[in-house]
Amino acid sequence: MDQQAIETIVRRVIEELNHPGAGSGKRGIYSSLDDAVAAATMAQKKIHSIALRERIIEEIRAITREHARELSEMAVRETGFGRVEDKVRKHLLVANKTPGPEVVVPMVMSGDYGLSLMENAAWGVIASVTPSTNPSATVVNNSISMIAAGNAVVFAPHPAAKAVSQRAVQLVNEASVRAGGPDGIVTTVADPNLDNARKLFVFPGINLLVVTGGDAVVEAARSVTDKRLIAAGPGNPPVVVDDTANIERAAISIVQGASFDNNIICADEKEIVVVESVADALKAALQRHGAVFINDQQADAVARLVLKGYPGDSPSVASQWVGRDAAVIARAAGFEVPAETRLLIVEGERDHVFAVTELMMPVLAMIRARNADEAITVGVALEMGNRHTAAMHSRNIDN
Repeated sequence: MDQQAIETIVRRVIEELNHPGAGSGKRGIYSSLDDAVAAATMAQKKIHSIALRERIIEEIRAITREHARELSEMAVRETGFGRVEDKVRKHLLVANKTPGPEVVVPMVMSGDYGLSLMENAAWGVIASVTPSTNPSATVVNNSISMIAAGNAVVFAPHPAAKAVSQRAVQLVNEASVRAGGPDGIVTTVADPNLDNARKLFVFPGINLLVVTGGDAVVEAARSVTDKRLIAAGPGNPPVVVDDTANIERAAISIVQGASFDNNIICADEKEIVVVESVADALKAALQRHGAVFINDQQADAVARLVLKGYPGDSPSVASQWVGRDAAVIARAAGFEVPAETRLLIVEGERDHVFAVTELMMPVLAMIRARNADEAITVGVALEMGNRHTAAMHSRNIDN
């Protein structure tokens, strides 16, 4: 064991001795919701200093970089979703790029009536619901941005990502302690479930809810009318490619985006709408960069595999196939594609089941349109009023 590793172990032992009993022996993790909220409330009162928050956040960034692979491997192992290497990139992104205290800037105004200083006030304790698709990355991202503004956080993680979410909570608290900050700056419960999340939504003294998840949890939070809510729910983002686009660049972007972490990010491209005159060129470019086009029979086999109630009027995604590799899905559906395949794409009409369903897996539909106006109209319709995300590749500013 090298000297640096020994020093790291010694430092952690000293930290534990200086903060005994935190989180019932598991930093930030509590047996009851009452205890989790109480701990966060106490910790929040200790981070009024912006200088302290800056130190805490620098340590969160450092500890996330240090444990990015551990968290990524834990997430894939626990949930079965996504790709480890993509998750490593995702953790490094949130560690390095999530805005911190530098964006919380006071404003001064002077005039005939004197001088006014305006500063943003912290909410206090924020309730944050995190998803199974991006569990620990969401914990880290929310922790940095919320602590930066002087808040503590009580997390309600998805039960299917319990272990990795709790590990992220522990690491954030370890970072806080390293920086001289309080333990319990972020907390959670040992047994997360929807009932605990609902209790958190109405918990006295918590006035801001930040919810990332599916329809059920977003609707449960929305029903709490007396609290401010920031919610990121389902989406079905289209990507439109018109006849002026840089086709090679569009293809690279679509494959990289739609296949990143096997399409479990809700802002990833979920269907392609392309102008007819460049559709064949785009198809060829997509195949050069890792996509495989499948025929109608293969697409039907995939649909029967990954959609419950298909064929039928209201098919829904079978969760066991969310975030799986394209080659794994193809093999289970009865056909083979190269192991390195990033996307499975089928050409279809605008009502194709892969176009109107948010699959959250590397399976897309490609729809042809006569011109850019029609492509945009189809894309808007497929976004289905979620007002979530849409993308376009074009060099025509009017389009």
